[in-house]
Amino acid sequence: MRRLLNQQPGRFSALCLSALPFLLIIIVYLTASDLRLADNPNDKLLPSLGSFKEAIVQAALEPNRRTGEIQLWSDTAASLQRLLLAVAISALLGLMFGIATGVIPYFNAGLSPLIAVLSMIPPLAILPILFILFGLGELSKIMLIILGVAPSIMRELHLRVIDIPHEQLIKAQTLGASTWQVIWRVVLPQLLPRLLNAVRLTLGSAWLFLIAAEAIAAESGLGYRIFLLRRYLAMDTILPYVAWITLLAFLSDYLLRVLSRRLFPWAAKT
Repeated sequence: MRRLLNQQPGRFSALCLSALPFLLIIIVYLTASDLRLADNPNDKLLPSLGSFKEAIVQAALEPNRRTGEIQLWSDTAASLQRLLLAVAISALLGLMFGIATGVIPYFNAGLSPLIAVLSMIPPLAILPILFILFGLGELSKIMLIILGVAPSIMRELHLRVIDIPHEQLIKAQTLGASTWQVIWRVVLPQLLPRLLNAVRLTLGSAWLFLIAAEAIAAESGLGYRIFLLRRYLAMDTILPYVAWITLLAFLSDYLLRVLSRRLFPWAAKT
């Protein structure tokens, strides 16, 4: 039937359709920028492409006169270090508590309500408390990401453990497997690809909490730089920084997807 819902775009058509919204955004921006700059050449709200080029060269290629560091790369290194450490800890905690609450009823009864409550607390609301408890250093920023991401991963993995057919657990026990053997040989192999998917789903939130923490109390990082530059309305640097963060988030998601396919090809077919 030639109904619209039954028609599939070809590969080239799909590529064109996916590029079209971005092209329209660029056209609208350039048109609006030209109109504003025609009225006021010093307008900072919608910089020209030339201004973007100068700002990107200065941030990505020229060393800072005071510190000798290249601004964009030093900020990126600081942010990625915080993000990777916090996400790794969150993934480990999520795996441990997800398995514990999903497999062992006593842990489920004791910890599931606490995890559910923690997942409902807006992490940004307790950011001042984290600064009071852990100071303004790295620990408070990492703790914010962990508190914002880990409970979601725990709940997701708990649900994935419950989805494992109960017959598999029964068969393993029938063959003489202990609780730890059931976890190691039956549950863990099926949960690892789900862990990567859970991390992918929480990456956006992790970036949000990272930028928020850096904006409030930091001396380096992508979020720190954006909120520092907003005082000067430096949109020619802020917008490239936002685009760079978006690209990093996209690459992180892509690498996790590729890693999942390489390590667990069977999971992509289920």
